Amino acid sequence: MNCARSGHAASVLSNRHVLVTGGCDTTSVAEIYDPSTGTWTATGNMIAARSYHTMSQLTNGTVLLAGGVDSTSTYLNSAELY
Repeated sequence: MNCARSGHAASVLSNRHVLVTGGCDTTSVAEIYDPSTGTWTATGNMIAARSYHTMSQLTNGTVLLAGGVDSTSTYLNSAELY
């Protein structure tokens, strides 16, 4: 990972890469891990920096991020699609 994380969320994508978002410093950075090369690549920021959120892959391959907390430990009621 290019960014140390705790409290992040991760999802295996249909191409077998792994999307990792958020984390303990409520980062907005999202990264993709390619297990075939062992490399991490930044893939755009989330709209809202968050940690302790959920992540689910939808049937169309889109990934839904929801909830979590922001940098002031305020609960978030927002969601985003990747």
